[in-house]
Amino acid sequence: MAGSSHGHGHTPAAWTGVIISFIGFLVAGALMVMGSVVGFWAGIALILLGAVVGGIMRAMGLGQNQKPLKMVGAAPLVNREPVAAES
Repeated sequence: MAGSSHGHGHTPAAWTGVIISFIGFLVAGALMVMGSVVGFWAGIALILLGAVVGGIMRAMGLGQNQKPLKMVGAAPLVNREPVAAES
């Protein structure tokens, strides 16, 4: 399936949200091990901030454009039945 991504997640909104959340995970994890309750919750707040910032950037038009489902035959791809393997 290499190359079938179609740009999934390759937007400024996605990158910014993930980077902020990743930093939050690092902060929360490190400060949890060090025993700082306030620092741990600050890291959790950063994780949530990443989601909020990514959503705001997407609303501003910096996210991926919504495209209609591609059709195969008469049914959308998501409604197709799985094909059984022949033995």
